Amino acid sequence: IDKDALDVQVKERKIQEAIEKARHEKFANDMKRNDRLMCLLEEQQKREIKDMNKALKEFQKNQTPETRREFDLNDPQALKKDRPARVSDTDPRCTISGMQKFAGEDLNYEQRMKFQKEQLREWSLQQQKDWKTALADQKLADDLYDKYRVEIDRKILELQRQEEESRRAVCTATKDFNRIQAAELAYKKELDKSQTLRDNMDEITFLLRGDFLSENPAQALSPLGDRVLVDRWKGMSPEQLMAIRHYQKEQVQENLRMKEQERQRDAEWDRQRVQAARAQILLEREQQRQHRERRRDLDFMNGELSQEQRAKNIYLKEEAYSNVPTAQYYAQFNTTTR
Repeated sequence: IDKDALDVQVKERKIQEAIEKARHEKFANDMKRNDRLMCLLEEQQKREIKDMNKALKEFQKNQTPETRREFDLNDPQALKKDRPARVSDTDPRCTISGMQKFAGEDLNYEQRMKFQKEQLREWSLQQQKDWKTALADQKLADDLYDKYRVEIDRKILELQRQEEESRRAVCTATKDFNRIQAAELAYKKELDKSQTLRDNMDEITFLLRGDFLSENPAQALSPLGDRVLVDRWKGMSPEQLMAIRHYQKEQVQENLRMKEQERQRDAEWDRQRVQAARAQILLEREQQRQHRERRRDLDFMNGELSQEQRAKNIYLKEEAYSNVPTAQYYAQFNTTTR
């Protein structure tokens, strides 16, 4: 087991988890701030609508009965203000069977027509005024909605920019970490290679200068007699030579096996690094897909808010003009009765 490689992998995984956690926390904080902003904008819009309705109610409440257009229909002094009985041929008590009054021959025809024209002109001016007021309110509502959409788009762009910066920072940190790790690995391999080379050179020098390869026959003689020192004896049998050669072949095979293991370990490291890069790409794709889904949900919510705003404006407009036809009808009925 390569403990150093496992420690490096654990350290890299912890760094990735910390970066992902920080990015998720930042994104959650941004979403909370956007939600608070949207709530504040909605509350402001509700307060403005409430203030407008309150001002309208105050205006209707402060109006006196004499200043209203339909006051002549509800005037308690209407009978006292009425004409006395039979003052002219236009007396209402003059019925059709009396043959005293015909259409268009009343004495106050000019005054009545003038009054009706003046009344129609006042109604037309009042309608124009109400229409301009409604248009101004609609324009104000549209401006507020446009400002709201612009603010939301600006926030979305800011979030996208921050997310791109975070992704670039993560990529930069990953590249720096991989570069440092590769440099450390190369430096470690270079040190191992240099140390191995020095050890081999020392061993070769020692063997070349030693009595074993120098074939010194005096080294095998024992100072106590004719005995041969086994550790210094040079005369070997063919079996011993074959055993040495066999051992050397085993050493060569062991070196080849170690090199193969090192190659497999390097290949496994490269495969894990490729898998990590592929996982990073899949994670970025998943984040992009989630971002598109959030964008689509936000657009759908904005569309619903727009439809609700238009429906509310249409309802307010209909409510503002719902009393105009009734007032005209009562006024025309009163004129005809006169």
